[in-house]
Amino acid sequence: MRSVSNQCLLMQIQPTILRFAKMLASVLQLEVEIVDADMVRVAGTGPYGKFFGRQLEGDSRLLRYVIDNQREKIVTHTSDDPVCDGCTCKESCRERAFLGVPIMVDERCIGVISLVAFSDEQQARLNNNLQDVCDYVRHISTIFVAKLLDSRGLSDGVNKVFLNLMTNMDQGCLLLDDKSQLLYANEAALHHLGCQQEQLQGREVGIRPLTFSQQGLSGHLQHIITFEGRQELIIGQLHHVQGQQLFLMAFHQSHSGQVQEPDPDVRIDQLIGESKPMRTLKRLLHRIAQSPSSVLICGESGTGKEVVARAVHRLSPRQDKPFIAINCAAIPEQLLESELFGYVKGSFTGASSGGKQGLIQAAHQGTLFLDEIGDMPLTMQAKLLRVLELREVTPIGASRPVPVDIRIIAATHQHLDQYIAEGKFREDLYYRINVIPLNLPPLREREGDVELLTHYFLNLHTSRIGIVYPGLAPEVMALLKGYRWPGNVRELSNLIEYLVNVSQAGEVIDASLLPPNIIRNQEPHRVTAQSIPVTNLDAAFNVPAAAPLAAMSEKLPESVPGESGLESMEKQMIEETLQRLGNKKLAAQALGIGIATLYRKIKKYEIAVQS
Repeated sequence: MRSVSNQCLLMQIQPTILRFAKMLASVLQLEVEIVDADMVRVAGTGPYGKFFGRQLEGDSRLLRYVIDNQREKIVTHTSDDPVCDGCTCKESCRERAFLGVPIMVDERCIGVISLVAFSDEQQARLNNNLQDVCDYVRHISTIFVAKLLDSRGLSDGVNKVFLNLMTNMDQGCLLLDDKSQLLYANEAALHHLGCQQEQLQGREVGIRPLTFSQQGLSGHLQHIITFEGRQELIIGQLHHVQGQQLFLMAFHQSHSGQVQEPDPDVRIDQLIGESKPMRTLKRLLHRIAQSPSSVLICGESGTGKEVVARAVHRLSPRQDKPFIAINCAAIPEQLLESELFGYVKGSFTGASSGGKQGLIQAAHQGTLFLDEIGDMPLTMQAKLLRVLELREVTPIGASRPVPVDIRIIAATHQHLDQYIAEGKFREDLYYRINVIPLNLPPLREREGDVELLTHYFLNLHTSRIGIVYPGLAPEVMALLKGYRWPGNVRELSNLIEYLVNVSQAGEVIDASLLPPNIIRNQEPHRVTAQSIPVTNLDAAFNVPAAAPLAAMSEKLPESVPGESGLESMEKQMIEETLQRLGNKKLAAQALGIGIATLYRKIKKYEIAVQS
């Protein structure tokens, strides 16, 4: 026998295996030999009770057969078995009968438990109780596997049944120890991450929410999985179980998988977006935040002007002071002055007996955000200009001004230069508030941000409503990217909230749930066959992968009144797949959708299905 220096997996629990080998031999009155996948003897009894840790010499064909084929081998008469033909030790072999059971971990054989009969009595005992002996040895094999998982840290507080569930779950599962080193990853998780068990086993794996605002939330969230210099964006839930981390991946991973590292500053984590305009904006916010100068935020409606204003406040030295927001277009003109400046006791009929502090005073040492300042009346503009010039405010009915220390951040979707030309806005006030101009890009110009925002709002609305995180069909994401979004981020948020409410819990959101205007108002240069990766689309219509939708339309059937081109295409693809496979379950798998979704589409398109 040759000595083997590298300790095998089974040798890590060799004392336990040796005890079981002796017990097994005593109970069954047979000799026991246990070897690993490299033919290293781990334990044994009788003639096999020595040279542990050394590799076997000779043919050992029966053991090798079990390892190579990963299945049991039963030989009732060794001299008659074809596996033994040609063995150099066949004539001198004392083994009468043999039973070998593989020890399986993660679908690979790591060793063999073998029972050997040397006498006629032992041979008869084995042959007469073959099924019971097989069951018993299989049970011993599962005990070895459990002990092996123990030695790798998998049973420190984790139930064996739980580990078995993880192995057989369709959901991807990652189990990490308290040092973030991977203890176990099932096949579904390895598929999502695109790697092998050997690449991750024992390696450090980082799991954290995509944005800081997700920390503390429950349910399915976007997480960044970091390993071996790679980053993957995975939707799932992170649980802490007795010092260990369990990450359960969502069934539906409807993202690109490529991760751009978000800004690590928690103060601007609600500014979702990694496009070039958003990265430029975030860098600018860090530079201007320390100044007390006024800021004017311009942008289309729904671009997130108040979110930017709050980010400036959180980045500034005033972050622990008040942030007071007022919508100048939402308050009637006759009430706006009292809201902004406040009033003293008895200043007018109906005034509160104790007076009222105005919003400008309430923002003392903090930030006053004036949203839609373009809609502020001209008379109020003159009074606001005085506040900005003198840094003092005079409440209605008061005889003396009150000094204030505030930073003004104003916002508008109007073109103020045009308003100035029309006499609707004071030019001197414009220059006072426009010290630091910020122009927010519309969503249609933020390449790549639609996908990030979509998943952010899916997280937000599913957590708030308390439902299961839904999947998103690839064609839906392509259609969202191809839409112009006239209502910008606010319109996208409202759409996702609608989809979350109308979709069935845990089901994939498909194109049939989208409002007609999303499908109708697509930018042709954005939506192509590449951007709508419908499963088997190319094969179904014989269209090259890079062909645009315009080329596909020549292949489409005539649209039924009331159906869009996409719906007609989807209907024909479902019909052809059902006809070709003749089985709904197989058709759903081929189309890449759930069986429940397939039934809904069959009903929707009134597809005739042969029984």
